[in-house]
Amino acid sequence: MTDEQERVQPSGVWATAVGVARVRALETERENALFRDPLAQAFAAAGGLWPSSPPPDDEAARRRRLAVSFSIVIRTKFLDDLLQQASASGVRQVVLLGAGMDSRAFRIDWPEGTRLFEVDTAAPLDFKASVLRREQAVARCERITVAVDLREDWPGALVAAGHDPAVPTAWIAEGLLIYLPEDAVELLLARITAQSAAGSRMGLTLGSRGVIERFGEDAASGSAASMWVSEMPDDPVGWLARHGWEAHSHTLRERAAAYGRPISTPPQREERPGGLISAVRQ
Repeated sequence: MTDEQERVQPSGVWATAVGVARVRALETERENALFRDPLAQAFAAAGGLWPSSPPPDDEAARRRRLAVSFSIVIRTKFLDDLLQQASASGVRQVVLLGAGMDSRAFRIDWPEGTRLFEVDTAAPLDFKASVLRREQAVARCERITVAVDLREDWPGALVAAGHDPAVPTAWIAEGLLIYLPEDAVELLLARITAQSAAGSRMGLTLGSRGVIERFGEDAASGSAASMWVSEMPDDPVGWLARHGWEAHSHTLRERAAAYGRPISTPPQREERPGGLISAVRQ
């Protein structure tokens, strides 16, 4: 990829991954950061979102951005913990679906023998590779990229890249399912299940009920919220049980309090099952 290509502004759904990197870079600068992502700033800068991004047009938009940023920080910590627990249980295969600018291969201390697969389309993987080369980043595990559209036969591409469905896998779908229509979500989960040996782990983030109405209806064209299309089922634990997973649902408020970042404002609506999901294959 040439220097000129590296400066091309990301577009479409995968461009949101650069926005996520910016949020992680800002968190990394905090004295009491919940995680450190030393590559996040480089990803954000390459995508034109560092040191700053255009401010929201109004106060309501500003509050929405802060809320989304807060949720990204909490979900990142939640999934970091899930992966570390999976590693402690002996899982040595990790698959990041829609990996985007995820840098866990570079920032987590993985046990020896861990293989981490990053699945995404070619455009974000190429963009990411250019930044990693420039930063001379070295992965802390065996990192394997799989360039394939999740609407295609990604399980076949994953196996061809070396994934072994006969041994447990830790799956992560972070900030992904909300961009997929419900039938595509069902297909994705069915495919994950078919590739998961007993003892596999899974971490999902799901759009909470009503989030599209609250954030998406007046979202700016091209923004992340403008591309949200699905929310979590009313009973995510039961939904996953029907697919063969023993799941636990966590709310953002609950996890934020556990991490020492309590939400000070009271809930504006009845608390429903949360969109942070951890699950084990039965």
